[in-house]
Amino acid sequence: MTEFELKLQSAAKLAAKGRVSRRDFVQLALAAGLTATAANAMFVQAVRAEPKKGGTLKIGMGEGAATDTLDPGLSLNSSFTGTALLGTLSNSLTEIDSKGNVVPDLAESFEPSDGAKKWVFKLRKGATFHNGRTVTADDVVVSVRHHNSEGTRSVAKSLLASVKNVVADGAETVVFELDGGNADFPYIISDIPVMPAKEGGVDWESGIRTGPYMLEKFEPGVIATFNKNPNYFKSDKGWFDRVECLAINDVTARTNALNTGEVHYMDRCDLKTLDILKQNPDLVISETTGYGHYVYVMNVQKAPFDNPDVRNAIKYSLNRDEIVQKVFLGHGAIGNDNPIAPTVKFATDPQPKHVYDPDMVKSLLKKAGAENTQFDLSVADAAFTGATDSALLWQEHARAAGVNLNVIREPNDGYWDNVWLKKPFFASYWAGRPTCDWMFTTGYAAEAVWNETLWKNPRFNELLVAARSETDDTKRAGMYAEMQQLLHDDGGLVNLVFNSYVDAHTKALAHGEVASNWPMDGQKIAERWWFA
Repeated sequence: MTEFELKLQSAAKLAAKGRVSRRDFVQLALAAGLTATAANAMFVQAVRAEPKKGGTLKIGMGEGAATDTLDPGLSLNSSFTGTALLGTLSNSLTEIDSKGNVVPDLAESFEPSDGAKKWVFKLRKGATFHNGRTVTADDVVVSVRHHNSEGTRSVAKSLLASVKNVVADGAETVVFELDGGNADFPYIISDIPVMPAKEGGVDWESGIRTGPYMLEKFEPGVIATFNKNPNYFKSDKGWFDRVECLAINDVTARTNALNTGEVHYMDRCDLKTLDILKQNPDLVISETTGYGHYVYVMNVQKAPFDNPDVRNAIKYSLNRDEIVQKVFLGHGAIGNDNPIAPTVKFATDPQPKHVYDPDMVKSLLKKAGAENTQFDLSVADAAFTGATDSALLWQEHARAAGVNLNVIREPNDGYWDNVWLKKPFFASYWAGRPTCDWMFTTGYAAEAVWNETLWKNPRFNELLVAARSETDDTKRAGMYAEMQQLLHDDGGLVNLVFNSYVDAHTKALAHGEVASNWPMDGQKIAERWWFA
């Protein structure tokens, strides 16, 4: 490297800190042999690479609902509540990094013993709640028991069902005893925010947590506002003075809010108008395909979906490739009725492929005696952007295959309260999970609160327990492969597509790495973004 190049590299670092003017930097770059255009571009890149403190970040998110709550046990963990009440407000013992690995968060370290039946977490020193009180092991204990104690209504109950006991060993050590070995337990605990203990339980009502921002106002389904936590234990996170999370369920309204500067960031862009959005020189489009998937769900305990031949006929009655191309414009990977994303360890692609096959559909419906059955499918774009268009295109495919698919357009408002888990056949969305065990335990275990299909397969549940404690990866892979095949063959899931996460933000913002776990990483939008 030449002397000029060394000086230029040093100047770029100084420019990022605001200590070199554009003029001086450009002159130095010209002397190093760069063109004026390249010099200016390098200066802008250097300046934008360094986070700037201050300002107000405004985030426009979908999936807000009037029933949203500060209680993490009752929250649906939508993009709105996940971003506002988890990533912005809270921390857990662990977190999932941008590469999909589990790393310490409020914990300083975690170690297994007794075949991963016992896990010991050491708390990070210096972490405090928003009211200034030090986080202790007792706070962690009651935060966990909030979800798995007798009589709890928490949606995370099944996730923590394996926890036989959790105790404090002094102020800085938490010990978990599981009913069986679980090598993935640190992943699971990343979904449990730590809250302050109070007499008789845990204080979730106040909104006092440990995160980079402190709650100012929370209007369910409307807005959540926050102010910077000056005592946050991560000095390199939390750059804004203030954060506003706005629930804007309508994608057109979200897009308009971004275009007009009402918000700096929006999730779940409308793919049909993405080209128009790209024409705005002040915006940046981010896209990655990860764990999330758009699905249609059949309740296998209600007729006609209690017949496996009917379920399989439904799975063969849609042309997924055409839907992905026409509705999602190719943004995503075609699903094959398996909820485990290809990037997750132990993922397989069950066979046969559930491709569009009118002859197979007719044969299966005839076998089930359901040739003249009307199938009512409830949809709204509140489930996922494109849910209605996908269903209408599917209706055409089904009709050509001899299936009477009746698409019921439900209101976006209240969809998650009035349709989800209430109707026998409906559109839904999963952000996905970073391990097979977590995804299966959350959505497909017999007693899982979020078991949308109400599918209860004894062999599947037997394997679910056995795979957790298996230390041989080859054997574990075989167990998870069989489980994915069982779901594919017998379950009530129609996995349309592993969606691409297409978000947009103003160029005034910069951010860290975007990876396949972006929805989970995205819960920490306010922590990991900054004004450039």
